[in-house]
Amino acid sequence: MTSTLDITRDGAVARIFLNRPDVRNAFNDAVIAELTQAFGELSADTTLRAIVLGGHGKAFCAGADLSWMRAMADYDWEQNRADAQKLADMLWTIYSCPLPVVGRIHGDCYAGGVGLAAVCDVLVAAEGMNFCLSEAKLGLLPATIAPYVVKALGEQAARRYFVSAERFDAATAKALGFVHEVAAADALDAKVDEIVAAIVANGPAAVKACKQLVKDVAARPITAELRADTARRIADIRASDEGKEGVQSFLAKRKPTWLP
Repeated sequence: MTSTLDITRDGAVARIFLNRPDVRNAFNDAVIAELTQAFGELSADTTLRAIVLGGHGKAFCAGADLSWMRAMADYDWEQNRADAQKLADMLWTIYSCPLPVVGRIHGDCYAGGVGLAAVCDVLVAAEGMNFCLSEAKLGLLPATIAPYVVKALGEQAARRYFVSAERFDAATAKALGFVHEVAAADALDAKVDEIVAAIVANGPAAVKACKQLVKDVAARPITAELRADTARRIADIRASDEGKEGVQSFLAKRKPTWLP
């Protein structure tokens, strides 16, 4: 437990929950620093297999804390840039985490909260919750979160929701491909646990390699260089101890050694 986060662990799975329900889990400089530190430390833990990112209270994350925004109103340009860089670094730390990050979006997710959702690998949202890229309502723009939101939401949808600042619900987010699963509120944890169990059942090194593969291959032209790179990757993992064990256990119809 930190001052703003509730961090727990159950075997090979860590859970990080935003824990500021009184302000709808809005983030400030402390939340940013603690999320950056938490994900940095967990990324280096070789015994972990997955991370769940969620929040306590009614909202997943309402964006920026009002008190923090009031303080920023008096910042000069350089202070604003330095402050935004910390948020950018936090998002990158979560996005580049080698472990799969499953987002548990139980309640409303606004502004920078959409950025937090976008850096997760898998998103499970509760029926009836809403997303909103609300920055334009305040005369601002979702600049720092944009690289991740545009990737996850899609360029065409981002064109609309960046400029309109309209709310869109979980069902719409799923139709757009932003959210992977929508579940009733009382079934949300079961769906999250189901996905986490599927991840943990796979080869630990293979899961990390698969996550990195998607990032490295997405949007790249299929050149001779890319084809050679992917051939090298499969050769590397086939020749690894985990790859050999996976194939041998499959052929022998037994569980691989990474399963209890």
